[in-house]
Amino acid sequence: MLEVRGLSVSYGGINAVKGIDLDVNDRELVTLIGCNGAGKTTTLKALAGLLRPAAGRIHYEGRDITAQPAHRLVRQGLALVPEGRGVFGRLTAEENLAMGAYSRADRARIEADRERVYGLFPRLAERRRQLAGTLSGGEQQMLAIGRALMSRPRLLLLDEPSMGLAPLMVQKIFETIRAIAAEGVTLLLVEQNAKLALEICHRGYVMESGTIALSDSAQALLKNPQVRQAYLGE
Repeated sequence: MLEVRGLSVSYGGINAVKGIDLDVNDRELVTLIGCNGAGKTTTLKALAGLLRPAAGRIHYEGRDITAQPAHRLVRQGLALVPEGRGVFGRLTAEENLAMGAYSRADRARIEADRERVYGLFPRLAERRRQLAGTLSGGEQQMLAIGRALMSRPRLLLLDEPSMGLAPLMVQKIFETIRAIAAEGVTLLLVEQNAKLALEICHRGYVMESGTIALSDSAQALLKNPQVRQAYLGE
């Protein structure tokens, strides 16, 4: 579904991503792990059309999307849940979900998808009239994921969904990620909790200083002594 070759991204005079290759297959869960500053978020922003690559090519479902902007990619089924959630604080939870469907005109299916999001996140249904800026961090993360789902993505990019959340909320978010994957959505996950990410994903890439240092099955990476010491705290 996603094929990246020689991707380099620079901004502010920094070469943040240095010629990486990665692949994500249809209906696969893939994680990108690494220390802060490794280039993970920059990679996702480039894939989502928010940053223009300095070099390399990005192919999505067989099409070259290297130079396409984010709003066009959303219409093609590629959506990003950004680091820090990025909800519209002065809009209600329900209005935020409506923003996720801004490129769609199929009202009946939009309504069905909104109810699907409320099924995944019952707490959002309870708070649908509440301003998003007044929701808890966990509720805002649910809302950010729900908003992305309203665009009917086939490939969902998730950037640090557990950041700053209590353990019980992290568990809920990851249960939902599993449920989304079970519905057939392909996922590329950047996550600070490497152990949790590798436990739910099929494959993983380890980024270091803007490059891919390791690539293997998630189970193999969980057993890798180098990964265990550097990222799993063992």
